[in-house]
Amino acid sequence: MELQLQITARNIPLPDDMEATIRREAAKLESFYPRIIGCRVFVEAEHRFPAGEIITYAVRIDLTVPRGEIPTTRQSHEDQLTAVQRAFDACRRQLEDYARLQRGDVGTTQAEPMRARVLRLFPWEGYGFLETADGRELYFHRNSVVNHGFDRLEVGAEVRFSEEEGLEGPQASSVVPVRRRRVRPPRKELRRKAS
Repeated sequence: MELQLQITARNIPLPDDMEATIRREAAKLESFYPRIIGCRVFVEAEHRFPAGEIITYAVRIDLTVPRGEIPTTRQSHEDQLTAVQRAFDACRRQLEDYARLQRGDVGTTQAEPMRARVLRLFPWEGYGFLETADGRELYFHRNSVVNHGFDRLEVGAEVRFSEEEGLEGPQASSVVPVRRRRVRPPRKELRRKAS
């Protein structure tokens, strides 16, 4: 099955060489997960008003796979090529996480996932930070949270995660919220309350 690629440019014309770079990078994604069905790339220029000059380029990539979609976080930079490369780097990391989860390989560097709590969330930007038991802060992105659970996270929530090396240092992957079990009273107490 051939990868269906859609490139959308907003507020700017997209040069031919940039479109060729996007096509080349999208083709490379199949080496990380060969069952990608579709890839949508959005490139947008953010302008400073009233002068109208371009201040940053924002790039977002959404992937369609057999069991749903893998949306990536939005990557921005003053240089268009750098923004595209950062977006594809983030996309590759998320695709690798997804492929590991599909294979059942949850941990990448630890034998057992570690625990932490959510320290800060930036929902509009699609990322946050965890505080580990030893006091370190670790970055995580929206698609590092399994089962599309990023929007359900709250500051202070306990999570399990695996740690991996990212482009800018250690980061959390395979983030799973820890559900608190409700303690039920023994059956005898339930009967007494009913009477």
